[in-house]
Formats: sequence, structure tokens, C-alpha cells
Amino acid sequence: MSAMETVEQPEKTGRELPPSMVERMTLILDAFQGATTRLTLEQVARATHLPRSTAHRILDQLVSLAWLEHTPFGYGLGSRSLKLGHAADRGNHELRAEAAPMLHDLMVQTGLVVHLAVLVNGEVSYLDKVGGRFAGSVPSRVGGRAPVHSTALGKSMLAWLEAETVEEMVGEALARSTRRTIADRLTLHQELHRIRGRGGLAFERGECFPNISCVAAAVRGVDGPIGAISLVGDAQAPLERVAPLVTMAARSISHKLSPELAQQVRPRRRPRAGVPQETFSSETMGRLMAVGNGGWM
Repeated sequence: MSAMETVEQPEKTGRELPPSMVERMTLILDAFQGATTRLTLEQVARATHLPRSTAHRILDQLVSLAWLEHTPFGYGLGSRSLKLGHAADRGNHELRAEAAPMLHDLMVQTGLVVHLAVLVNGEVSYLDKVGGRFAGSVPSRVGGRAPVHSTALGKSMLAWLEAETVEEMVGEALARSTRRTIADRLTLHQELHRIRGRGGLAFERGECFPNISCVAAAVRGVDGPIGAISLVGDAQAPLERVAPLVTMAARSISHKLSPELAQQVRPRRRPRAGVPQETFSSETMGRLMAVGNGGWM
């Protein structure tokens, strides 16, 4: 049995420790917020609520495997962690570059705020925000995050994931941001089913912030969602009218980043249940837009 597989006995700290080594390692890695973060052993122990001796033991193992490095100024992210971070940064940079003209066009066409976001650790992380006249009233910022289950952006991406993956992301308890936030797994899965039925269009009205509504669609890659774009307005914004623009923009970005998606031929056999179709006819899009204003759409 290797050192990483050694079963530790919990130390008495007055707080229940995470049961597995992987969870304890994750707590420690999560304490490092960026490439330049430097933490002492005491700071890591306080941030993770792990006993000092446990934190020290795991830190040593992470250093030996290059996930962390130990310098005279404290512990920091190691070469393995930074390599993964650079890969994610490159992907996000490419997504932003391809999406930028689409976001600008959407803002000009609609006068609404446009968001570009990705999934990070079970949250929506905003990569870009293009403002219209309503921008100052939207409490979002580039680099900020929001709960994945309470945003149209997040739900549009969750709809393309397996149910088990969704549950891992949202956890046991779904926190409420407003009184309209979806707060249980069953309702969330029902909402994701409706989103798939609309070909991937996600709506939300006052679920993340009061008096703000959004419509979003995921930007897809060959292995699933790689981001999402949304239009944001006030509670009375006619989002159903502009929703086709969001769908077309998301599809265009998807095809630019993953050309193989555009080359896929629609199968003649009946598609699997719950899998959205790639394109819409004008009649289908009209039916998708004929939705009511009450409750979750």
C-alpha cells in the first residue's frame, strides 16, 4: 500500500474530518486561489479546518507529486496544477475570442446585457459581460460566480450533462438566492427535462437576482457543454422574442470551436429520449417560443 493510500485515523479536533484522503487533498488544493497564492502551514490548516499534523502530512505528499511546491515564502501551486490551469485558460481564451463578435451583435440587436460563462467547480463563472442600457442594473461581473442551478446559463449547460453529474455538481442542498430559486433536485431535473424539450433553451425569471430575467443556450463541444451565452433583461423583458438569436449565436460559436459538430448528419433513426436535436425548422422554433410567463419556463 502506497503512502497516498494509507488509511489515517481521525484526530480529535472537535470537527468531523472528511472521510477520504481525496477529499482532504481537495480541501487543501481549493485553499490556493491562484497561481501566485502562497500559504503557510498554519494558514492551510485554518482554511481547511484540518489538524496541523494532517495538513502537513498531505502537503508533503502533494509537494512530492508536484501538485504543490514549497518555497521560503510558503506553499504554492506546483507544475501539475499550473499545467492544468494553463490548459483551462487557453480554452477560455479561445472561447472568448470566438464569442466576442457574437456577443457584440446580440447586444446591438437587442439592447440587452449579454453574458458568456463556463462551469467551474459546480458554479457559473462569468468570462465576459457586454452591456446595454440595462448593464448597471445587472449585479454580475467578469470573474464573478453564481450558483449553477439558479441561472439560465448554468441550467443550459446542466441540461447537456448526465443526471449523476448534475447531482454531483449541485450537491445535496440547493441554496436559495431568491424565493423563486429551484431548491430541490427533483424540480431541477424536471426543469432540465423541459430545457431539453426546447432544444437547449433555458429561461429564468428572478431565480438568481430579483426582477431580472435571462434566456441562455449552451456552447457545445464534442464531449459536452464548454460554455453558455445569455441575454439578460428586467422581469418584463420579452425574452421569448429574442431567444432564437441566442440559439443561433450559441450554435455558431459551437461550430467554430468544434467544426465536427457542423459536419454531423442528423441520424435517420429515432433519437434517444432527452437528447436535443441539432437544428430547428421555423415551425419548430415558433412552437418553442410559444411558452407561458408563469413559473419556471
